[in-house]
Amino acid sequence: MKYISFFILRMIGWKVTNSLPAGIPKCVVIMAPHTSMWDFVLGRLGFFILDINVRFLIKKEMFFFPLGPLIKWLGGISVDRSKSTQTVDYIAGLFAKYDNLYFTITPEGTRKQVEHWKKGFYYIAQKANVPIALGFLDYSKKHGGIGPVIIPTGNFEEDFKMIESFYRGMGARHPEMFNLS
Repeated sequence: MKYISFFILRMIGWKVTNSLPAGIPKCVVIMAPHTSMWDFVLGRLGFFILDINVRFLIKKEMFFFPLGPLIKWLGGISVDRSKSTQTVDYIAGLFAKYDNLYFTITPEGTRKQVEHWKKGFYYIAQKANVPIALGFLDYSKKHGGIGPVIIPTGNFEEDFKMIESFYRGMGARHPEMFNLS
């Protein structure tokens, strides 16, 4: 899949420019901006190129045949958004089960514009004692990859200033729907 993904991205003018630093076997990878379904396609192709076997949450409604088995193969884990679940605890527990785990989360939580990013990614990383890698897709430059890796300090507001600084100026597919707060 690595070479096929490279070919597809190359054909549409995209490049993958950064990867995770060596020696990080587990982390939460946040992906932003997230304003289009194309973000998933481009991001997944990028992860194939980087040889990063990511896992991600996706609403259970997407797990119908024949799409369900494909989503699972791509790393999808079903989540029932209609029920109040202990998602943070569940995902943090997955990190304890595996020697290598890269869990991707879109902190915006939806492709629509949001007032505030969801903080679950931060609490998962903190509870699992893993770093947060800042994944990105910059449509203005047609490149994506992994930016800085941060260790949660427990002070979300201060850590988020670093996160916000990194994503400021990134070009979303639909810029009017990208909000950094």
